[in-house]
Amino acid sequence: MFENPSRTEIADLLRRVKTIAVVGFSPKPARPSHGVARALQGYGYRIIPVRPALAEGLGEKAYACVADLPEIPDLVDVFRTPDAVDAIVDDCIALGVKALWLQDGVVNVAAAQRARAAGMTVVMDRCTLRDRSTLS
Repeated sequence: MFENPSRTEIADLLRRVKTIAVVGFSPKPARPSHGVARALQGYGYRIIPVRPALAEGLGEKAYACVADLPEIPDLVDVFRTPDAVDAIVDDCIALGVKALWLQDGVVNVAAAQRARAAGMTVVMDRCTLRDRSTLS
């Protein structure tokens, strides 16, 4: 069974984070991944778009996958289907990522447990923006 961190732990994570890699970032402003990333950028987070065949997004260089990132982001925020999460977790483990967030509707319990066993803080089936907007 998987259980998310407490509200306090989630709030602490979002206060600590400075850099967020958004996996599944869309260049289309109407898409949730774009809107959430743009709003998080407005809160002062540095956003790193992760999407194949995209050169840049929100003024930042984009990367095809987590494995291609030149630095370790503080948080990897996933807007992909649950079946894509296993490979993303593999890349996060290899890179040494410390926190993984699976957005609303992205539920892959086995991958989340594997990420947690590798030492990552994992939040699943929640929205980073919704949780961030509740912080003072």
